[in-house]
Amino acid sequence: MARQFSQEQLRVRPSSREESVLCTAQELFERTLIRVRGQLVGSVAALEHPRRSSAANYGEVFLRDNVPVMLYLLLQGRTEIVRNFLTVCLELQSSSYQTRGVFPTSFVEEDGHLLADYGQRSIGRITSVDASLWWPVLCWLYVKYSRDTSFGTSQKVQRGVQLLLDLVLHPTFEGTPVLFVPDCSFMIDRPMDVWGAPLEVEVLLFGCLRCCSQLMELAKQQQQSRLLDQRLVLTHQWLHDLRSYLLKHYWVTSKTLQVLRRRPTEQYGEHQHENEFNVQPQVIPPWLQDWLDNRGGYLIGNMRTGRPDFRFYSLGNSLACLFGLLTAPQQRALFRLVLHNRDHLMAQMPMRICHPPMDQAEWSNKTGSDPKNWPWSYHNGGHWPSLLWYLGGAVLLHEQRNPSADLLLMGQMKAMVEECYWSQLNQLPRQQWAEYFDGPTGTWVGQQARTYQTWTIVGFLLLHHFLRVKPEDVSLLDLEEKL
Repeated sequence: MARQFSQEQLRVRPSSREESVLCTAQELFERTLIRVRGQLVGSVAALEHPRRSSAANYGEVFLRDNVPVMLYLLLQGRTEIVRNFLTVCLELQSSSYQTRGVFPTSFVEEDGHLLADYGQRSIGRITSVDASLWWPVLCWLYVKYSRDTSFGTSQKVQRGVQLLLDLVLHPTFEGTPVLFVPDCSFMIDRPMDVWGAPLEVEVLLFGCLRCCSQLMELAKQQQQSRLLDQRLVLTHQWLHDLRSYLLKHYWVTSKTLQVLRRRPTEQYGEHQHENEFNVQPQVIPPWLQDWLDNRGGYLIGNMRTGRPDFRFYSLGNSLACLFGLLTAPQQRALFRLVLHNRDHLMAQMPMRICHPPMDQAEWSNKTGSDPKNWPWSYHNGGHWPSLLWYLGGAVLLHEQRNPSADLLLMGQMKAMVEECYWSQLNQLPRQQWAEYFDGPTGTWVGQQARTYQTWTIVGFLLLHHFLRVKPEDVSLLDLEEKL
């Protein structure tokens, strides 16, 4: 779709630097790759990091940081590195009583030995939930793309899947189909009042269960197992219940909010469930009216008894599109919301991790006065360039699945992603591929941001691949596609 650009927008479109920036980014990416036991296994978190004697861990291989790395390697045809990474993570899957089945947050080789971190070295000493949920997703995407079914059906992979499912699906005091987690247990790794059932974790759980099912179905084709059949039935039921729950309680539009505001409260008994979580109308923030506009929609950040979190989280909503949790019309409602709030979510450095940020007394009370998370910084409304490829991938994958749907909207979304790509191409090399950006418009390099951050570099390369090199490769991200 043709689009008129303002003079200000045209100023951010370089003409001849694209190839030079790409070459530099690819060279930097190659430098991030490290070896374990003589084999390439993945990338360090950042190229410039303190010496190993320091407490900082940016020289380690983080599972969550390597998600875009592994996808980019698959698109390059370097599948052996991806398999090595998955194998090392599998080898380090925890076998201790309390964390049995958990995958490591990060690992590093020292003096010939592998050292894994399950949270004991992190700030706050919290185990990363997202690392474990990402592993089956990466494993299935590797098997699907490389056609290496022998790896997917191998005993070690199937055992790893079962150990993780034992951990995720075990009985708890929580009666809902969500995974209950503490604060700081995923990408939001500092106190941000995200404990409970945060969106990103629940969407990742959906993707994890979907990919575990695909891997088990693969094994079922080669061997009949009563236990495997039972686990598949349980996983499929959990998937159905989880999706229904998230769409019922997390998805909001201007219409659903109208209904929510008028629901009765203080309801007792199992048959009266119009307002299951006793949400009072006073907790619905006034900024939502303009934020949602008339045709926008999104998944809220959390649902807790009487305390829903209406903040917008970019990663959770983008993954909900990629993983097929949202229906096609809901995805288009999300795209309309992003377009309507483009100045907030994209601004100078696309894109903002969450909105709106907490400030004043709320910031002090809920973040523990964390100076890294002051308003408009880090995870409290900061801008993370590594998030743009998730949204770009969601837009392109939606267009691939629904080529005739709302051509005007999709043309506007693709034009916006394109402009954001040029904006990053212009800025990131000058700003040394920083980790995150501060301020209401994301203009300043983050106060404590690491430079030459791997997922900033690889996120840019992934988006370039989907926009320029081979757009049809976005089908790699399609979890619904079978072998």
